Amino acid sequence: MRPLTEADLAEAIAGAAGPLLVRGGGTRTIGHAIGKVLETGGLTGVELYEPGALTLVVRAGTPLAEIEALLATERQRLAFEPPDLRPLLGRDGVSTIGGVVATNASGPRRVQSGACRDSLLGVRFVDGTGAVIKNGGRVMKNVTGYDLVKLLAGSRGTLGVLSEVSLKLQAQPEAEVTLIIEGLGEEDGLQALRQALGSPYDISGAARHSGRSLVRVEGMAGSVAYRSGRLQALLAGTVTVVEGAASATLWREVRDVAPLVGKPGDVWRIATMPTAAADIVARTEGEAVWDWAGGLIWLRSDPKVRPTVIAATAGRGHATLVRGEGGLVFPVEAAEVQTLSAGLRAKFDPKGILNQGMAG
Repeated sequence: MRPLTEADLAEAIAGAAGPLLVRGGGTRTIGHAIGKVLETGGLTGVELYEPGALTLVVRAGTPLAEIEALLATERQRLAFEPPDLRPLLGRDGVSTIGGVVATNASGPRRVQSGACRDSLLGVRFVDGTGAVIKNGGRVMKNVTGYDLVKLLAGSRGTLGVLSEVSLKLQAQPEAEVTLIIEGLGEEDGLQALRQALGSPYDISGAARHSGRSLVRVEGMAGSVAYRSGRLQALLAGTVTVVEGAASATLWREVRDVAPLVGKPGDVWRIATMPTAAADIVARTEGEAVWDWAGGLIWLRSDPKVRPTVIAATAGRGHATLVRGEGGLVFPVEAAEVQTLSAGLRAKFDPKGILNQGMAG
């Protein structure tokens, strides 16, 4: 099924006799959801774009690449830097904005600008009964009641199928600089990232891979020059400064986990405490791309050490197996969270037909 309007989408869900596998472009799907495929790629088009207000309202099936091209004409962007994981996961297809929101897909700038959910102003979606629900609007404001906007972000289609999203945008910066820190071991390299993030110099990216630590600053040219100079004096190791397009290339590699592309083995997404990152990787003997000073680890490891990965993160975060043979593993939720999640799904999808078996 490929509905072309929100009304068609609601009718398809209301009339479903069995499970539905909700799919945008199919570029971010993980899990074991089964059922009749319900594609949202037909729900395309920009409903409203106000560059002066930094606001975009767009249908959920609109390709991400089209949105980014449109924003570039006004020197604007999505602040949360959504990754392109197709090379890592071995996928084809076209990434859609609905898929980005449904997975809360966010890149290295999250440390400064927040995740995808933090840029969401409003959503329209169809729940498991076929009812159309609207929450939020076109401006950021504090409200009472249920914040369904944040709830839908990252729910992977298990609570409802997005038909439209409203987003807060960000102006492209005048300048961008990356400091490349070399000559440090893993512990010291991650400590350098934590030191940079603890400074007053407004870091927009802090990552480490392939023996190098990367620190990014963005903004007005004069401010970037001052902050990067102060950081060079602060950080240990050999520091190289990269600017402009060369800097942007480095962060696309981090964003898309390029160092792990094309290499065999499991790939995990591990959220943990930055101070635990080096120990987790050492225990699993894997190859890592550390983001957000190690708070996020993309880990490539041998499938034989899956129990070790889970044990190493127990009590210090959670691990999601995003690429691996023989089944996918999602984080184990605490009993209280499982109860809450089950209650939400019963409310929004009482028939249990939406993406059952996926991470929510």
